[in-house]
Amino acid sequence: MTRVPVSVEFFPPNTPVGHDKLLNQVVPALQRLQPEYFSVTSGAGGATREKTLATVKAIAATGAQAAPHLSCVGATRETISEILAEYRAQGIRRVVALRGDLPSGTASLGEFRYADELVAFIRETQGADWHIEVAAYPETHPQCRYAAKDLQHFAHKMKAGADGAITQFFFNPEAYFHFVDEARKLGVSQPIVPGIMPFHNFHRIAQFAQRDGIDIPRWVALKMEGFLDDAASIRAFGLDVITRLCERLVAGGAPGLHFYALNQSELVLEIGQRLGLTAAQAPSAQP
Repeated sequence: MTRVPVSVEFFPPNTPVGHDKLLNQVVPALQRLQPEYFSVTSGAGGATREKTLATVKAIAATGAQAAPHLSCVGATRETISEILAEYRAQGIRRVVALRGDLPSGTASLGEFRYADELVAFIRETQGADWHIEVAAYPETHPQCRYAAKDLQHFAHKMKAGADGAITQFFFNPEAYFHFVDEARKLGVSQPIVPGIMPFHNFHRIAQFAQRDGIDIPRWVALKMEGFLDDAASIRAFGLDVITRLCERLVAGGAPGLHFYALNQSELVLEIGQRLGLTAAQAPSAQP
């Protein structure tokens, strides 16, 4: 298979044990994929801002590129400028700019209503030396009723100054290809990288998918449910499904693969090995 750029997404660990595992086991193991960068999510309203910063700094200290998520929720121009100054001081020049989800009881997003406004603000105040990724939704954003309107929102984000996009995870490659084709018709020329979610835990992923309006093919769901508690069969089948998905995407021209690792390395690493994306030598740390 043609080698494409790889990136991996983590969330900020909630415990010292989780932090140590991520930095001393998961990151070193996934370095075998030679990722372009590791991204780190941020909680609603900046709830995990300090944890995100600490995680990004720790990843960057290993020599890897790290990309923090920035959310519109609760943000002001002043707070965004402060956050970017902190990252700039750490040598960070890549961010993922998102609208973010409103936490329960929150009445408004803040000074930025949509991600395109956040992207435009970064470009206007910080210049061109930031690499900005935004989100894309091949099966439409769960809070947007009309696919055409969601696609217009996406095009606005790209035209505001984004360098590329990462999609929400999906299991139907045709949804991705159709989305890319439609975006190109609106003048979007930047890379649109598919987001890949391995089946770390089928029932948990199914809950994510139901919440976000993501289709799990019926044959996949029935097969998974039919395995009952057979963990080995669930794992093997899940790896086959996601590997074939990645192969289909790359063969169809996807410019990269962005893995949602859920702070685990084993499945992502095995998929990478199957795709021929791993380096020849493994690090000493074990996944």
